[in-house]
Amino acid sequence: MVAAKTRDVFFSFWLITMGVLIVGCGSSVEPVDVVLHNGKIITVDELHPEVQALGIRGDQIVVVGTNEEVDAYIGETTEVIDLEGQLAIPGFIESHGHFLGVGNAQMQLSLMDVQNWEEIVAMVAAAVEEAQPGQLIRGRGWHQEKWNPLPERNVEGFPLHDQLSEVSPDNPVLLTHASGHATFANARAMEMSGITSATPDPDGGEILRDARGNPIGVFRETASRLLRGASADATPPDPRRQAELAVQEALAKGITSFQDAGSSFETVELLKNMVDDGSLGIRLWVMLRESNEALAARGKDYRMIGYGDNRLTVRAIKRSIDGALGSRGAWLLEPYSDSPESTGLNTTTPESISETAAWAIENDFQLCVHAIGDRANRETLDLYQRTFEANPDKTGLRWRDEHTQHLHPDDIPRFAELGVIAAMQGVHSTSDGPYVVARLGEQRAAEGAYVWKSLIETGAVVTNGTDAPVEDVSPIASYYATVSRRLADGSVFFPEQRLSRLEALKTYTINAAFAAFEEDIKGSLTVGKLADITVLSKDVMTIPEDEISSTEVAHTIVGGRVMYSRTN
Repeated sequence: MVAAKTRDVFFSFWLITMGVLIVGCGSSVEPVDVVLHNGKIITVDELHPEVQALGIRGDQIVVVGTNEEVDAYIGETTEVIDLEGQLAIPGFIESHGHFLGVGNAQMQLSLMDVQNWEEIVAMVAAAVEEAQPGQLIRGRGWHQEKWNPLPERNVEGFPLHDQLSEVSPDNPVLLTHASGHATFANARAMEMSGITSATPDPDGGEILRDARGNPIGVFRETASRLLRGASADATPPDPRRQAELAVQEALAKGITSFQDAGSSFETVELLKNMVDDGSLGIRLWVMLRESNEALAARGKDYRMIGYGDNRLTVRAIKRSIDGALGSRGAWLLEPYSDSPESTGLNTTTPESISETAAWAIENDFQLCVHAIGDRANRETLDLYQRTFEANPDKTGLRWRDEHTQHLHPDDIPRFAELGVIAAMQGVHSTSDGPYVVARLGEQRAAEGAYVWKSLIETGAVVTNGTDAPVEDVSPIASYYATVSRRLADGSVFFPEQRLSRLEALKTYTINAAFAAFEEDIKGSLTVGKLADITVLSKDVMTIPEDEISSTEVAHTIVGGRVMYSRTN
């Protein structure tokens, strides 16, 4: 007993002594796993808007402050990252992209930067030389409005298939429009799909024809589905490889979270498996894209929040009510200025989307509707309003309007009034800017095209993204477009709609997190939140505007782990 007491007294004295020594050495706090210091850190947290350093333990931020305050948390095993004065921000959240599509775009002909139709024909000819006889040739990214010059023979600016068919007489060719809302096919692809001059236009789609009624090769919106025969025997791309390539591309662009705008049950299963085996290097928030019948049968089984340490969340449904402005598929209240016989296309009936809405609100899913034209946006807001009024006990739903590209002025304040998220893409304004006035006319474009400043001023939550692979999955490019609205020719596209740099940063961080019900765990560099951080080579908050585009991602950190670092 005496010996035991002696040991207890000695142990207590030892603890007190060591405690004094630890305090004396300035190391009374528990060391962290990672420290970022000597930088400019914009937290997007009003309590601590800018700090020099932060500390991470596990996958969470545990301390922010000055270099001296945070360096006190450095221990023998702490990884210290010297920012060397670089800018660190909350990890970019891509609020509307097509995850597998980003990877798939890297597995086919990239047509995003082509200058004219002849260049596309040459690329297809080269691909045919390398392909097996009869092998499907795929490509994506063409946009007729960006060609100079336009093809001599064209319909509404779209070329005829003759040249493409000549260089690929035996191999079917399917080239997806940059928007994803039209497909160009050669004669062989149309033949394999049974397309003739007698083929009728499907509901919500259009086969573009010449003066004699013959298909020219362009299939708008749902008409693209008529071309399935051309790919029936083709080996489909490997979804896991698509996902792996998408992860690599997103991390290299500084993206830590990706909001996927429409995936099947099968894709969700793949993503879940990748979480389980540790190969999903970023965080995914997924909108299910399945039929009403499939949702009723299986949808509830796929709802999950924060699966695998907040790697995968599925809590939303995706629908499309119209097409794209570039292909004249956006659904307008008044005819196109450059095509007076058309008001665009309604691709899914409001009645069908109303059925989806009823299921979503009953099963606690967000509804996200692709709406680009002013008619499409009004129909979506009307549908949401009817659903909300019929379910007054359901509040704070944060349903989303995806794209919100063109609005009637009367509908701008309705977003805040209804609590609807405007999930926009800044880069679309500068990408589409050269032809928007032609499509809509000066007045309609000025009053309602890409009006994110007006939406914010009325109290709406606006998010940002790229709609990749429609555009390059680059937050920096979209951020630049959001703050500058500068077109390739140097002109500024309705400058009154430009956002401040902080406003633009919030659209890519805390606003995007809010739109996914994730603002408590991400979107700002706040103690207790996930350590998802992007480090940039330049201070995009202060550098001259024309330098923003040349900014590079130095590090991408997800859950405290450096997942990408730029090599010099």
